[in-house]
Amino acid sequence: MPAATPKQDTYNDKIVRQFTVMAVVWGIVGMSIGVLLAAQLAWPVLNFDIPWLTYSRLRPLHTSAVIFAFGGSALFATSYYIVQRTCHVRLFSDRLAAFTFWGWQVVIVCCVITYPLGITQSKEYAEPEWWIDILITLVWVAYGVVFFGTIAKRKIKHIFVANWFFAAYIITIAVLHIINNLALPVSMTKSYIVYSGTVDAMVQWWYGHNAVGFFLTAAFLGMMYYFVPKQAGRPIYSYRLSVIHFWALISIYMWAGPHHLQYTALPDWVQSLGMVFSLILLAPSWGGMINGMMTLSGAWHKLRTDPILKFMIVSLSFYGMSTFEGPMMSIRTVNALSHYTDWTIGHVHSGALGWVAMITIGCIYSLWPKLVGRKEMWSIRLIDTHFWIMTVGIVIYTVSMWIAGLTQGLMWRAVNDDGTLTYAFVESLKATYPYYYARAFGGLLVVAGMWMMGWNMFKTWQQSKQWHEQPVLAVPEAPTAPATH
Repeated sequence: MPAATPKQDTYNDKIVRQFTVMAVVWGIVGMSIGVLLAAQLAWPVLNFDIPWLTYSRLRPLHTSAVIFAFGGSALFATSYYIVQRTCHVRLFSDRLAAFTFWGWQVVIVCCVITYPLGITQSKEYAEPEWWIDILITLVWVAYGVVFFGTIAKRKIKHIFVANWFFAAYIITIAVLHIINNLALPVSMTKSYIVYSGTVDAMVQWWYGHNAVGFFLTAAFLGMMYYFVPKQAGRPIYSYRLSVIHFWALISIYMWAGPHHLQYTALPDWVQSLGMVFSLILLAPSWGGMINGMMTLSGAWHKLRTDPILKFMIVSLSFYGMSTFEGPMMSIRTVNALSHYTDWTIGHVHSGALGWVAMITIGCIYSLWPKLVGRKEMWSIRLIDTHFWIMTVGIVIYTVSMWIAGLTQGLMWRAVNDDGTLTYAFVESLKATYPYYYARAFGGLLVVAGMWMMGWNMFKTWQQSKQWHEQPVLAVPEAPTAPATH
């Protein structure tokens, strides 16, 4: 047991440890399900004719486990850690914080049970039935109270930029979740969304893309803005740019959702609006990427010896690549080729694995020793091995899907002189199969890296016989001080 010190003088790191551990556990589970799904595409018999293991039921479980269980737990952990350190106070309420942990785990377990049984709303990234949605709302409100309550009682006037990103994501996800999931329940296992037809599609992708924009982008940028300067031992390259980045990102992202519905029944002007704002979004996205990378100015040599920084910087590279690719794919002529193909899958995973997972893993490696009273992780060499295995796995995965997607798009569009299709759909599927094998192999490497991470964390914890909760600092931490650029 950790040695106790007076509550008012220490940070609440117990909740951070709990969420950090579960982030890794759910990461292993969610990514393992992803590998099984990739294998099912290559070898369909792997569903074993069991309804609960079919692709259609496991796929939403995979996406929810990776986004909300792995990513969500990591965001709870890091936001609770960062808001305490940058406000120099303990969390607003230990009991509410504990409720967010146990409530979030109950939500995840409910999804693990209901999804394979086919009990879902059938909405992308919003599959939980109505009663689970209510529990999510309660947990999220408690989360907001803890986070904003901590900011309200801060000891310094300045609110560090990472907290602005976390604040925006908490507020926006609450609005998105409530509006998109308005439903009329008819039983515990069935409800009907209040929207219909095209309106339902528009609301769903307003939610869906902003779940990407705020849950998987803004929130993880908050993580980046704290941990990259801390790990590099340097101030943020440009604090002014970080503020511009924040306001531009949250102002523009809200309008980009319709690009998921090009060439549909959605009004043309709405489709065009989504495309235009997606293209504009490139500027603030790359501003954030450049700001993170340039933080290493004068410290690039650390990449040779610090694999944690490698995770962080490569994640920013993937962030830049994904935020270039996304706007490009929103252009109608490009979308006509890419939509409904595996190119979209490659794009999603270059962002989800390359950006979200890698920045999360880097931050957890930076965070975990501090949480268990160690100076560093048990094995730095194992972190480096994890980095290279994961990087290779992501590259194999995404490149194979890009090639598969282009192959599919070109084959589907090919026509003979008389206007008939050149290829049958099954021929395009046959041409895609070699890339499905590569996809499964790339995913397997990513999961292997996650197991390495879990083992490294366990050994680090095992070496920690006793630790003290960290005392609340009376002065700001140097690496988070605003730069003068």
